[in-house]
Amino acid sequence: MTPTLYHRYFSSGLSADPELASAIAGELRRQQDGVELIASENIVSRLVLEAQGSILTNKTVEGLPYARYYGGAQFADRVEALAIERAKKLFNCHFANVQPHSGSNANAAVFLGLLKLGETILSMNVAAGGHISHGHPATLTGRDYKIVAYGVSRETELIDLDEIRDLARRERPRMMIAGGSAYPRAINFAAMRAIADEVGAYLLVDMAHVAGLVATGLYPDPLPHAHVVTTTTYKSLRGARGGMVLWNDEALSNRINAGVFPGVQGSVLLHGVAGKAACLGEALRPEFAAYNRAVIDNARALARALADAGLRIVSGGTDTGLMLVDLAARGLTGDVAAKALERAGLAVNKNMIPFDPRPPEAPSGLRLSSNAGTTRGFGVAEFEAIGGWIDRVLKRHDDDSTIAAVRNDVAALCAKHPIY
Repeated sequence: MTPTLYHRYFSSGLSADPELASAIAGELRRQQDGVELIASENIVSRLVLEAQGSILTNKTVEGLPYARYYGGAQFADRVEALAIERAKKLFNCHFANVQPHSGSNANAAVFLGLLKLGETILSMNVAAGGHISHGHPATLTGRDYKIVAYGVSRETELIDLDEIRDLARRERPRMMIAGGSAYPRAINFAAMRAIADEVGAYLLVDMAHVAGLVATGLYPDPLPHAHVVTTTTYKSLRGARGGMVLWNDEALSNRINAGVFPGVQGSVLLHGVAGKAACLGEALRPEFAAYNRAVIDNARALARALADAGLRIVSGGTDTGLMLVDLAARGLTGDVAAKALERAGLAVNKNMIPFDPRPPEAPSGLRLSSNAGTTRGFGVAEFEAIGGWIDRVLKRHDDDSTIAAVRNDVAALCAKHPIY
C-alpha cells in the first residue's frame, strides 16, 4: 500500500463506510428515543463501550492466562486475570472462567466438561420459563443429552419442588438445572441442592437474569449450594455481551476449563473480556447496589400499574427485574402486542406463559423488564407512566392516533433522560 492508503487504513472511522454508519446511527437513535423493556438487554456505560471497542480486538490468545498457546500475551493476561479476580470478588467464589462468548456457550461448556453424551439433565421446561440452552429439542443440548423437564404449579405458577423431587428420583439425572429466562420469582437453591445430592446429580444454576441482584444480596445466592453457576455479563450486570462460569470446588476446575477451551470454543474474544472486566469493576462499586434496589422497586411498580389496569401478572408479581404479562384480558397475542408497542417506542418481547395454549410464534404473553430503564434513570413514577402507556396501546393497538400520542410521551420521557 502507498503511504496514503496506510494512513487511511489506520485513521478512517465509520465515515468511510456510509451504509454501515447509517445503520449504526439509526440504532443509536432508536435506543436514545425509545424505552427498552426487553429483559435480555441493558445499556452499558461509556467505559464498557470503550473497553469492548479497544485495540484488544487485534490480539489472539488461546488457553488460560499465563499459560497461552500464543506469544505476546503479557497484557492480554493482565486483562483476563483482572476480569477473573473481579468476578471472584463480586460473587465471593474461588474460581471463574470469563471466556465464554455467551451464556449458552457457558452452559454448553459445563455440560461437555461434566457430563457424558446421552446422560440425563433435569431442567425447567421452556414453556414454564426455562432457557432454550437447557435442553430445548432444537439445540445441541436437546440432541446430545436426555432431557427431562419440570414446570411450575398450575395453581401458583411457582416451581413445584415436590414435582422436581419425584422426577429426580424416577429419572436419576446426572445434572439438575435451576434458573431460566422467564421465571420472575426467587428460587430455593438449598432445596434444589438437597434433591441433587439425594440422586447423585450436579446442580447447575444459570443466574443470567438475576446476576446483578445476586451480587448485591437482593436475590438468593446460588454459589453456596450449586456445584457450578453460569451467567451472562449483560442483562442485570450491565456489561459486555458474553458469559461466565463460576464455581468453588477445585476438583471441577480442569473439566470446566477444558469444557470452555478447547471444548466448545477457540480463541478468547479479548475485547469482550475487557468489557467484562469493566462492568465487573463497576458492579463492585457501592452505586451498583442502589441500581439493583431500584430495578426491583421499578419492576414492582410496573407490575402494579399493569395489574391495576386489569392485566394479569403471571405468579402474581415479581422478585426480580422481569415479569410476565398475560394478555388474555385484552384479547391480544404477544406478537400483535409487541409490534404495536414497538410502533409507540416501547420495545418488548412476546413470550409464552405457563400452560400457554398458544404457539411460541403467537403466544399469550409479554416479557417485560425494568433493567434498562433503571439504568437510564427512570424511577417508580416513570415506570407507572410506562404501565399506563402500555395499557393505552393494548386497548387501541390498531389506532394510529393513540400510537402516535404514546410515542410522543415516550420521546418526551427519553429526552429528560438522555443516553450517550
